[in-house]
Amino acid sequence: MNKQISVLIVDDERFSREELQYLLKAFNHMNIVGEAGSGDEAVMKTIQLQPDVLFLDVEMPKMDGLAVAKAVKELKKVPEIVFATAYPDFAVEAFRHQAIDYLLKPFDEEQLAETVERIEEKFHFKKEPVSKGITPSKLAVEVEDTIEYLEPGEIVYVYREGRVTKIVGRNKVYITRDALKDVENRLKGFSFFRIHKSYLVNLDYIYRLTPWFNGAYQLELQGMEEKLSVSRNYVKDLRKELEL
Repeated sequence: MNKQISVLIVDDERFSREELQYLLKAFNHMNIVGEAGSGDEAVMKTIQLQPDVLFLDVEMPKMDGLAVAKAVKELKKVPEIVFATAYPDFAVEAFRHQAIDYLLKPFDEEQLAETVERIEEKFHFKKEPVSKGITPSKLAVEVEDTIEYLEPGEIVYVYREGRVTKIVGRNKVYITRDALKDVENRLKGFSFFRIHKSYLVNLDYIYRLTPWFNGAYQLELQGMEEKLSVSRNYVKDLRKELEL
């Protein structure tokens, strides 16, 4: 039997707990061992259940998520923390508590999948091996009611916006409902790299990487006016990939 990662869900809103519990059941390694509706209860259940990971709401009455995170750091077994909140303003403070990730409500299934992948890497779960074979020379993308065949070398970057994925080429932008993760998987074997939960870039187009804010970087790409933000979670690996 495969080892599982024990999870405690903490949120003062019952429906949010139920939604997250439902979404996490789709992941084989995630084992939900309990839930808590307040900060005090979260600390007590963390002591009792010793979960590997807390999915922790930030805004709660009396004892908020940041206070819970500080309290559980004093325990013998310190859980990893994923903050989950409707308020993006807490992001900087959350990462000061060394959170493994930060999810915004309402939960996006693709971003949750990336969070789970990060958790699995933290607990040394091996990714499924990629089957060996010939890498397709073109990327097939469903655009509206047609299939477009794109040259990967012509793609500068790809990003998720709302419910669509936008593929930015040198001369044209393609819009597809394919998930960003699906596009990323189909581009394996080419020089693409994740710089953010929602962004994938072609390394061949990078010409400048500059420090920005709170450990993040800004990326400039050849032929593009827009500067892209590199999340602090991806900076180290990107610098390594670029041999900086």
